[in-house]
Amino acid sequence: MAEYEQVVQPFAPVFDKDSRILILGSLPSVKSREQGFYYGHARNRFWPMLAAVYGEQAPRDIPEKKALLLRHGLAVYDVIESCQIRGSSDSSIRNVKAADLGAVMEASRIEKILVNGRTAAKYFKACQPEAYWQLVVELPSTSPANAAFSLEKLVRIWGEHLQ
Repeated sequence: MAEYEQVVQPFAPVFDKDSRILILGSLPSVKSREQGFYYGHARNRFWPMLAAVYGEQAPRDIPEKKALLLRHGLAVYDVIESCQIRGSSDSSIRNVKAADLGAVMEASRIEKILVNGRTAAKYFKACQPEAYWQLVVELPSTSPANAAFSLEKLVRIWGEHLQ
């Protein structure tokens, strides 16, 4: 079994003053950290799902990903600032320090927070201020581990909340 590793959020939040929807994951996976950006695992459906919702081509690199987000008033960050974790196993997460969402919330126009999967929702409720709870919608994870949801189903469900 893999050893626990102390992981600190390696990415800054992506947002601007026009961001209206904040999408929160739990913590970047090993593959995302290797790729250098959110949802970097080749089989994660996040970027194909977003592109399909907005009728665009899937972004190929980090600048295209950032542009897609900002063009549609989206912000991306994670609920966890740091924790101990084995590999990318959400079930192994322990000793969590919550991310500070204040800068994003104060410098943008966030009206809705979409949490990407159960783990992000769990740590959001456990660690984030109650003042934000009324804005939260838990959506199915785009992770390849969530095989119960096809890309088409993710596009339909996420699309209802991204329009």
